[in-house]
Amino acid sequence: MIVFPMRLGSSGATTTNPKRRCLLLSYSLYTKTTVTHSVDATIVKTGFNPDTSRSNFKLNDLVANGQVAQAHQLFDKMCHRNTYSLNTLISGYVKSGNLARARDLFDGMPVRTEVSWTILIGGYSQNNQPVGAFKLYAEMCRWGTVPDYVTFATLLSCCNETLMTKTVTQVHSHIVKLGFNRTLKVCNSLLDAYCKIGTLELANRLFLEMPIRDSVSFNAMITGYSNDGLNNQAINLFIEMQSSGIMPSEFTFAAVICASMGLNDVSLGHQFHTLVIKANFFWNVFVSNAFLDFYSKHNSIDNAKRLFDEMPLLDCVSYNVIITGFVWAGKVKESLDIFHELQSTSFNRKEFPFATMLSLAATELNLKIGRQIHAQTLVTDANSDILVGNALVDMYARCDSFEEAIAIFASLPDKSAVPWTAIISAYVQKGFYDEALQLFKKMRQDYVYGDQATFASTLRASANLTSLSLGKQVHSAMVSLGCISNVFCGSSLVDMYAKCGHIQEAIQAFEEMPVRNIVSWNAMISAYAQDGDGEATLKTFEDLIKSGLQPDSVSFLGVLTACSHRGLVEQGLAHFRSMTQKHRISIKREHYASMVDLLCRCGQFGEAQRLMNEMPFEPDEIMLSSVMRSCRVHKNQDFAKRAADALFKMEILRDAAPYVNMSNIYAEAGQWEDVSKVKKAMKDRGVKKVTAYSWVEVNHHVHVFTANDRTHPQIEDIRMKIGVLGRKMEEEGYKPDTSVILQNVNEEVKVESLKYHSERLAIAFALMSTPEGSPIIVMKNLRACVDCHAAIKVISKIVGRDIVVRDSSRFHRFRNGCCSCGDYW
Repeated sequence: MIVFPMRLGSSGATTTNPKRRCLLLSYSLYTKTTVTHSVDATIVKTGFNPDTSRSNFKLNDLVANGQVAQAHQLFDKMCHRNTYSLNTLISGYVKSGNLARARDLFDGMPVRTEVSWTILIGGYSQNNQPVGAFKLYAEMCRWGTVPDYVTFATLLSCCNETLMTKTVTQVHSHIVKLGFNRTLKVCNSLLDAYCKIGTLELANRLFLEMPIRDSVSFNAMITGYSNDGLNNQAINLFIEMQSSGIMPSEFTFAAVICASMGLNDVSLGHQFHTLVIKANFFWNVFVSNAFLDFYSKHNSIDNAKRLFDEMPLLDCVSYNVIITGFVWAGKVKESLDIFHELQSTSFNRKEFPFATMLSLAATELNLKIGRQIHAQTLVTDANSDILVGNALVDMYARCDSFEEAIAIFASLPDKSAVPWTAIISAYVQKGFYDEALQLFKKMRQDYVYGDQATFASTLRASANLTSLSLGKQVHSAMVSLGCISNVFCGSSLVDMYAKCGHIQEAIQAFEEMPVRNIVSWNAMISAYAQDGDGEATLKTFEDLIKSGLQPDSVSFLGVLTACSHRGLVEQGLAHFRSMTQKHRISIKREHYASMVDLLCRCGQFGEAQRLMNEMPFEPDEIMLSSVMRSCRVHKNQDFAKRAADALFKMEILRDAAPYVNMSNIYAEAGQWEDVSKVKKAMKDRGVKKVTAYSWVEVNHHVHVFTANDRTHPQIEDIRMKIGVLGRKMEEEGYKPDTSVILQNVNEEVKVESLKYHSERLAIAFALMSTPEGSPIIVMKNLRACVDCHAAIKVISKIVGRDIVVRDSSRFHRFRNGCCSCGDYW
């Protein structure tokens, strides 16, 4: 009870004036009545029963302090409960994140007010369940409960792109019907909702019709424009906001900085930075973080670090942004230093940029750092975050720790396309193409739809395994999911069709690409080069330059490869010199290897030797092996022996190819004693000859053959087919070239051996198993021999079919007795 003191006179005595006593009494009664009404209002709110009222006060206090369990115990002991009691307890469970318990209490309520509905709608909103929130609102309307402005503001705050426009427009109609369309808070919430679901036209119409606008209205519209890529409109609206006299907030500046990033306008970003300083918002960490992000994403990491050092206030986001910026800039040491600095702060460790640091470890292939970061995620329970979990899978996979990657992958509660893609990409990068494809099939079986990165990696695996059927399936999935316009998917599609021998489909995929980058052009240049089409390769290279893009080292490698396949020495030398003289591109080992191969193929061994002497590094196994192959063709035994000596001195050799080549050179010269010495040296060193095999895809199955194969279930029919072909080949004038059989055996054995080389078995099987007139595509892991090349030319004429053979060097397209290589390969 509030007691007011009596007014004292000048003498200090109590006032005795009857009129003044009457006035004081009247004032006292008025005050007492006001206080009583206030108390009554509280009693009405918490319960007329004094015990219920006191319990409700305690209940509210426990919920406010987060003691929900104790609040529920008190609730259970209350003799008399009311709607206020239930609303308070439901609110407690909503705040603690236990939406299921809150819903149970709500469903059991005998009486529900608009407050009850609004509290639970807010619970769905906090748990990012907009569909559940709108369903609850619809149920509220069916019950006949009239929402208030708080209900609408709460409901609309949870909108996102998963909601349909019709849903929000129906709520809009309710707002108009109930007269809340002139309530600023409701209009701002509705405006923000339209922007979030991507209906900017409706948002703009509402914005123009609003009788009153504040900074929140402008912020919602500016953010909506920026998020939808309408960055110029966002900037113009900010200017209009300034003209209308409405003061910007920190959210305004963050939105316009985002628009500046979208416009890629660094100077505009600098102007906004100056405006922020003048408006005295530099102290605001939210705004400063937006500028940190802006500078780090525009190759201005030094400016970002300067701003970071000058910021009066830093939060965990500040550290996350600057660390991520250094990682993107490739500054490993700086990012690690700041991460160590972050660890000494008092910020919530669960919010540290663990995903970014794990991506750094993955990029650097630094398993040690990756394990240290993983340990910290376990301590902070950050490993339960889906982004961190995905990053862990990626890091372990790329660092060759596949068992750990798969174990973490299996433990992920929500397997999106990201972790699937991480493992698939890692398998592809390591050359485990079959495993990658099997994983892709499992992903589709689990109804997980890939993204651009998934398709690009899977196409790369299909290309390297020359699995055309799976490549076409991926192509179809890309079309249905709308990924076909992605430049990296398109480039992978070109590469897949080219490596599977379907050059026309590769050309079509390239021509249909709406946007091309250097990767796309390189894919097409490499496709023509591997197909042996030197003229098309050079023309595509010229078209690349005309497009305004600059060629890179990969572009030149394709050009030099094409020149090598066609013997274009002058063009090859000109492009080789232009790398440094015109395009300022460093010449790498593979470019020298291509030029040496080009010169040696043309028999210019002196020029090749001079170029090798000029190289800033020693010739490697690939280069010397190509020298030996050319020496065998041109019968240059001296140069071959020098190359072989250099190869034999190497500590590590990939396979026995150098020994085999040298042995073949001696065998062709009839020097069988030297052949025996080379074979003994090969045996002593423990290197083994790579088995030659060929494969062909028929009815979505790959059939693999080795020389003199007896394992295929249809091998007898295949050998009979070869016999029939052999007789027809003889009629066409074919004579076996037994010089390719470098064994000291009689002529009949050599002729019989030639019949069953792996590519001939594959071709015979394909002729039996595919429709008449359809093309045949065969792949081989090693180079085709001269006799097989001659034989397949004749076979193509006899059967009237196009036969494509891809060996380890290039594609050979046989048609009507001729080969696309012009017998030069």
